[in-house]
This record gives sequence, C-alpha cells and structure tokens, in this order.
Amino acid sequence: MGKTYDAVIIGSGIIGCCTAFELAKKGLKTLNVDKLAGAGHGSTSGSCAIVRLHYSTPDGVAMAREGYYYWIDWEGYLGVRDETGMARYVNTGCLVMKTPLNKNLRNVMASLDDLGVRYEELDVDAIRARFPLLNTRCYFPARSLDDPEFGKPAGPAVAGAIYVPESGYVTDPQLSTHNVQAAAEAVGAEFRYHAEVAAILKKDGRAAGVRLADGTEIHAPVVVNVAGPHSYILNRMAGVEEGMKIRTRALRQEVCHVPSPDGFDYETTMPIISDGDIACYSRPELGNNVLIGSEDPECDEREWVDPEDYNRDFTRQWTTQALREAQRIDRLPIPNQPQGVVDLYDVTDDWIPVYDVSDLPGFYMAVGTSGNQYKNAPVVGVLMSELIEKVEAGRDHDRTPVTFTMKHTGRTCNIGFFSRLRTINPDSSFSVIG
Repeated sequence: MGKTYDAVIIGSGIIGCCTAFELAKKGLKTLNVDKLAGAGHGSTSGSCAIVRLHYSTPDGVAMAREGYYYWIDWEGYLGVRDETGMARYVNTGCLVMKTPLNKNLRNVMASLDDLGVRYEELDVDAIRARFPLLNTRCYFPARSLDDPEFGKPAGPAVAGAIYVPESGYVTDPQLSTHNVQAAAEAVGAEFRYHAEVAAILKKDGRAAGVRLADGTEIHAPVVVNVAGPHSYILNRMAGVEEGMKIRTRALRQEVCHVPSPDGFDYETTMPIISDGDIACYSRPELGNNVLIGSEDPECDEREWVDPEDYNRDFTRQWTTQALREAQRIDRLPIPNQPQGVVDLYDVTDDWIPVYDVSDLPGFYMAVGTSGNQYKNAPVVGVLMSELIEKVEAGRDHDRTPVTFTMKHTGRTCNIGFFSRLRTINPDSSFSVIG
C-alpha cells in the first residue's frame, strides 16, 4: 500500500508550489511530486520573471494586477523567511510600444483604466526625452534575418508607447519557488523529488493518485497536473486530452543575455520594454546586462518539440533576437559567444492558460501557462484551491463556473474564462504577451 494524501500535485514549479501552499492553508494534506531535483528546477528556472500588467484581454490584465500585490509584499504573503534567502522584486516600470498588432494599445489602456492602474501615454519626443538610449524608428512588421529588408526602418517613428510605473522583475525565479516551498512546508505540505509519474491511478471512475516510475503508489482523491511543458503528456496519461477543446504543446524558446552598451548603467536606469514593433521584449538583468526574449512574430518559425528531446543549444534565433533589439537600443553590443537560456514554454492554442477540471473527476489542470503566467502564480494558487474546494464539494464547474473574489483588488474572477472547453479567444495576442 502506498501513502495517502488529500491531493497530489504533479510539478513543483512556481504554480505547483503556490497551489500546494494554498491547499495546505485550507487544511489539505498535500504532496508535490517532481522528477527533477528541487523546486523551480524545470521551466520556472528559465523564466524571465517579469511582473507586468499589460495583457491582451481584460481578464488577463485583472489577474496580473492582483498578482502584482503579492510580489511587492512577498514576505507578507509567504509568512516565513526562507533560510536559503529571499527572492526580491525590482520595480523598473514598463515601456510598451504601440503597434498595429496591439491596436495601438487601445484595449490594454481601457483595461488599465478600468482597474485604476496608472500609466502615461508617451509620444515619440517623450520616449526620446525619457529614454535617450532608444532609437524610435519604426521597423514593423518584424522580419526574419534572411529577409533583405531586415534592419531597414519601415517608417520614421513608432506610433508611441505607454509607460506603466508599476512593473518590474523578480531577481531569481528558482529561489522564489523555493521560498514558496518553504512557506508551504510550514503549513504542512510535503514535497518529493526525483519522482517521475508513470501512471495516473483511477478508482470508481475518478482519479485516485499516481504511480511513480519506481513503482511507488501514492493515493489521493485529487490529482493536479501542473507539469509545465510536460502537461500534455500527463493529460494523455489520464485520458483527458480528447475531451479538451483547448490543448497544450511544448514550444522551444531562446532568451539572450547581452552586455549593456559601454559606459551605460542599464541595470538601474532602464525599464522593461515590450516592443511589438521589433517583436522583442527586454529587461535589465543583474550585472548590468540586458535580457532579450521574443514576442513570437509570424515570420519566425515556431519549434514545437518533445520536452524530453529537443535542441538545448543556441541557434540563429539568438542572433535574430539580439539584432532586433539592437535596432531599438543604440550601441547594443552583440557578443560572438551567445549567452542566455534555452528552455520550453507550455502553450495552449490561444496562449491563454487552462485552469480547470477535466473529464476525469478529481483530475485538475493548471496548464498552458505559456511563458506569461509566472507573475500570476500566487493568484493561480488561490484560484486552483478555490476551484478544487468547490468542485470536490459538489459544484459542477462546467455548468456553473466557480468564481472567487480576488483579495487585493476585490475583483471577481470567473474561473470559467480559463476553461478547457472554451473556443479560441480571438482577443489574444497569440504570443507570450498572452
């Protein structure tokens, strides 16, 4: 006989740990299992850990606004101090460029207005005055490196931008995840590493726990799939993927780390930049570096992969991203030896996550988090705990979606927005922006 818990959570990334924390606070006996060596060792460790408020849908903006308050009072949220150290939130502000692709941010600004989030609209002169390092020429649409028009301005200037002061990044995403593990353990949660799930146990037509690769059985009436890029494998294992209208896949991504322009204090003077004009986002990085990711333009090939077998080396995509960012940041050095991160996103068909029940009673999903949900993890922990509590008490979430009131903003979150049965959301950016 295996050990018995109230809930087994598959995965100990930031969302898996936050889910354990919230369920344990409700009095459930939880166990996180992860095949890796520690909390946040999977795709969370490769996260850019950006905390920003602009999303393409009002629901996305509302959740990000709620999440922001957890990060600015990180120790208050956790209630403990991790002896290994505490991750820090660094507020930089965020500059978001207007483009035809994001409708010149009309919908984003409407959502920010509705939530009372302060921002400034900046014209080209204001962008140059505030951030003189930035070249404000227009390059939209982004082009591939082999396009003869690559690097050539498409117009004299971008359409403008908004600047959101309440945005920043977390210094160490892996450490932040360990912080949550420490908080969860303080309220009774347990964690087991080097523990690969080989089967989802079933009994009487519902989930009944997991079997590990070493044959160990762990019994629980609730199983939560928070397996990141491996989530679709777990859904197939549980036999629930066919019942989903929105599914997930693993997408390979590269993030560049390059030095600041010579003699410039990029780390303490520059904001996060979300730049659809060049299809890159960037942020300051410790050591006076610049971190550069892709906003997944149509001209770039998307590389869907097996999460167990993919190329972990840098490719031409690294150079493409670095050169795109050099179109915006004057004097940006491009090293001969690429540095940065190669990792995976867990992506749904519309890049909006699935937080939901499944066709197997007792089997829940927090999947498809697509590189943009790190900042929302504390809110998702609450969301999943509310969903599980209500459904296990008899609520039919598919017919009458569970809602809850978000603690900091007082807004109602309708969890049905994240349903596996939704149609593809046409308002999505269909990119890492969400």
